[in-house]
Amino acid sequence: MVNSTASHCKVTVSADGRGLLSQAGAVLLLQTLRVTGLDKALSAQLERWRPSRAIHDPAKIITDLALTLALGGDCLADIALLRTQPELFGPVASDPTVSRLIDRLAADPARSLKAIRAARATARRRAWHLAGHHAPGADARPIIVDLDATIVISHSDKQHAAPTWKRTYGFHPMTAFADHGADGGGEPLALLLRAGNAGSNTAADHIEATQLAVAQLPRHQRRNVLIRTDSGGGTREFLTWLTRPGRWLKYSIGFTITDDIAAAILKLPATAWTPAYDAEGQVRSGAWVAEITGMLDLDTWPKGMRVIIRKERPHLGAQLRFTDLDGHRFTCFVTSTQGGQLADLELRHRRRARAEDRIRTAKDTGLRNLPLHDFTQNQIWLEIVALACELLAWMQMLALQGTDARRYEPKRLRLRLLSVAGRLVRGGRRLRLRIPQQWPWSRQIITALARLHALPAPT
Repeated sequence: MVNSTASHCKVTVSADGRGLLSQAGAVLLLQTLRVTGLDKALSAQLERWRPSRAIHDPAKIITDLALTLALGGDCLADIALLRTQPELFGPVASDPTVSRLIDRLAADPARSLKAIRAARATARRRAWHLAGHHAPGADARPIIVDLDATIVISHSDKQHAAPTWKRTYGFHPMTAFADHGADGGGEPLALLLRAGNAGSNTAADHIEATQLAVAQLPRHQRRNVLIRTDSGGGTREFLTWLTRPGRWLKYSIGFTITDDIAAAILKLPATAWTPAYDAEGQVRSGAWVAEITGMLDLDTWPKGMRVIIRKERPHLGAQLRFTDLDGHRFTCFVTSTQGGQLADLELRHRRRARAEDRIRTAKDTGLRNLPLHDFTQNQIWLEIVALACELLAWMQMLALQGTDARRYEPKRLRLRLLSVAGRLVRGGRRLRLRIPQQWPWSRQIITALARLHALPAPT
């Protein structure tokens, strides 16, 4: 028999509390919204979609939806979470008003998507400026943009939902994330909705996602960008586009092991292999890297393309693939980087796996579910998902730098910081938010908010 240590007193419940908040930590996101100027940028860009005599600004509705997703919502109706707390979130539009706005935006997708993306780029430029040396690319290293596709399952017949290559049913969006490195997460630069039967190696989609991603970066940093992706991007068309004169894009892209590459691998002497590194940058036992660029005919590929091979002993119990040779597992990637140690270049490329983490966190922030029927409506939804992910990433970059919370994924961020309860107290013409003294992360919340308050708001 297990003895409970909980109190045996009966708990009664009444719905008569005043000034109580269930998502008090959202004040961090609201302050991030203010200091990055995202609210003003959206308001200016979406003015044409505001009907005459309308009460609610379209920008306020869109940012409210983004806040809803950042707090864990996954459909339009979840905006009710904000509507019940007007003291913190202000007036929130009704469900019919929200739906009508999405319909208006979806009726003019070219202009509406361009407007939202322009506002995101403006806010990103300011967020990175405020972050200083903590922002991507601030150390003069390339801004790494990870491209990857993912599957979003649909449980109903929505427009352009189709069978996927994984034998599921839904959509196959292409994503592009700016990598924040080991000290942080990442932020979405592009979420491109595609039908479920879209290919993994479609060059046109990789090109479009890259164009959208680069357009999101501050203009002065667009010449220092590294595009990183798996072998789905290792097509001649995409690589040729990346290396077109005047484009200034570097790349590190997975490559399929062809018969010519396999033959070159078998000809490599033992002295050509150098030890590979583990995730910490230390020599890894049982893994090696080598370059075979000079052993291949690459005349039809972009000039300066290097082909680098990694081999490793499979872990115990692993099943070898038909492309594996000599009892080792081989992978291949190509890069335009001319200098550097092979092991460093291979480790940089292998860190592309972070894109899987970014996609997972985006699915925890609205990407897992496409709640609308029309394809254009769901593309608008993906822009709102991107806004939600960016608010979380910018808040962590600006307010939580130097702490473990800088690397929190959305689930942990919500559990520890955003979902804390609080009470709003008025006095002395001021509004004070009180959070529980015994909350383990209360000091972290207060410090983060103080950092955001110290940042200047855009004029």
